[in-house]
Amino acid sequence: MIIREGGVEIDVPSARDGASEGAGDGVFFNPTQELNRDVTVAALRAYREREPRAETYLDATAASGIRGVRAAAEGFDVTCADVDSEAVELAEENLARNGLDGRTLRRDANVLMHQEAFDVVDVDPFGTPMPFADAAFARTRNLVCVTATDTAPLCGAHLKSGVRKYSAVPRNTDYHAEMGLRILLSALVRTAARRDVAAVPALSHVSRHYARTYLELDHRATAADAAIDELGHLYHCEDCLARRHEYGLIAHPPEECPECGGGRVLTAGPVWLGPTADRAFADAVRERVTDDMGEAKRARKLLAAIAAEFDAPTHYDQHRLCKEWGRSASAMDEFLGKLREAGYEATRAHYHGTAFKTDATVEEIREATR
Repeated sequence: MIIREGGVEIDVPSARDGASEGAGDGVFFNPTQELNRDVTVAALRAYREREPRAETYLDATAASGIRGVRAAAEGFDVTCADVDSEAVELAEENLARNGLDGRTLRRDANVLMHQEAFDVVDVDPFGTPMPFADAAFARTRNLVCVTATDTAPLCGAHLKSGVRKYSAVPRNTDYHAEMGLRILLSALVRTAARRDVAAVPALSHVSRHYARTYLELDHRATAADAAIDELGHLYHCEDCLARRHEYGLIAHPPEECPECGGGRVLTAGPVWLGPTADRAFADAVRERVTDDMGEAKRARKLLAAIAAEFDAPTHYDQHRLCKEWGRSASAMDEFLGKLREAGYEATRAHYHGTAFKTDATVEEIREATR
């Protein structure tokens, strides 16, 4: 089955061969990840202007090779790796189909990433990326791009699985998408720090059923220490929906909620409490989205929201709060306008249409938006 995406032509397995959101029997291809790939291309364009020496790109789990082909079309020196011989053959054919140079290898990505250095490594496996994380930070020079599709363990819906895979305690809250992203970032930052490498999010987003992050690397132990200092814990009250955060790898959870006095306070962490994106970089990526991208409109909207997003460790859901208070939800712009008029920071959050971020407490939100 031939598809066109972002100005390239790709031969992908048909649906009966496994081209779906599941693993399938054939070479894996996920058509719903086009937004992810469009943003990736725009991010590569923006990053090359930020770091002109970034030339080599590894598609570590290549499958059809679509990421590698699109990176090659942007002028990167591409390597596509996969353990499946059919995938390697297909990736090679897809590079040739578009008249692009590139290397295809039947190789375990973990072995390859320990053997060779790359400027940019892209890890987009089926499920958790953590089996590839240590190797990805071993010799990568500049940027590690990571996708995680196991959102249930990340957000706490499958608690024990999340603890096993990410060495952290996720909790299933109203801001479950952001919880998952911050648990993922925490695990990646800690993995990089073991190699005296700081992995700092240049851009991150949660879309549909995956989390995606672009981590810029700093190979100084002092920078790794600074990244670890951005980790901490979240305390979430199940009764009034208040939440607080605390920096540090040792948790000091309150015995009761400081807001309502309730005893049902959840502790999550360690999570990444720092910014999940560089606003200027998000703007630069948005400017490099082009109309030949199938998800250009959604990509621009997503990146604009990320660039404008208030920096806070959690977001609120307007409908969830209004339901808790027994009132009807007003239009989002009106709701956020009232918060700003009361002197608080308030912006939409990219996670979903009724998500917002603010520096107001739950009670302050309630009073300001009456």
